[in-house]
Amino acid sequence: MEHSEPFLLINFKTYLEATGKRAVELSKRIEKVSEEHGVRVGVAPQFCDIERVAASVDIPVFAQHIDSMPAGASTGHVLAESVKAAGADGTLINHSERPLRLADIDMAVQLAKQTGLRSVVCAGTARLSAAVSLSEPDMVAIEPPELIGTGRAVSKENPEIVTDSVKRVHRVNPAVRILCGAGISTGDDVYAALKLGTDGILVASGIVKAADPEQVLSSFCEAVLRVE
Repeated sequence: MEHSEPFLLINFKTYLEATGKRAVELSKRIEKVSEEHGVRVGVAPQFCDIERVAASVDIPVFAQHIDSMPAGASTGHVLAESVKAAGADGTLINHSERPLRLADIDMAVQLAKQTGLRSVVCAGTARLSAAVSLSEPDMVAIEPPELIGTGRAVSKENPEIVTDSVKRVHRVNPAVRILCGAGISTGDDVYAALKLGTDGILVASGIVKAADPEQVLSSFCEAVLRVE
């Protein structure tokens, strides 16, 4: 993935609309829209669905989390190696619904690197966005938790936190790409996010729970092409 290429990452969370066979079906529909528009799109299914999704599509597949620990006696935890072996290209880290301490974020990013996974670290504030950039993840996603799932896009509701995050992250590590998440639900939301200086978006319910996911994703892709 080129540094300048916008990236749309769709988090399936634990929505039933994207669980099991539905995860595969939705991923195929997402891949079709991605190919039609020539816009890079990835998906983040649940752990149990990573292998079947990765075997069914060629778009990037991300895990929703990895734990900050090496292999060993850690029952119930999720290894970077296990999601890589299942076919994942990358992983989310520190989503607001699966938060980690700063030291654990750093460790998870390093484990992702060692395993060959790209990392997207989520941050709810501009200050945290800059702090986690010191760990040198591939991407940071600015997502104020109070706007997640509301349909009220951060790119419109609180553009200052986006521009401040872009400024702070680039000051610390200009190689880190910045995604914009929380409340993204329309093409105009995506366009606004990209115009604020971000490199893409992280979205969940705006696509997964939409009545017509392809139509919504198409509007997102068209917004990307408008900026380009």
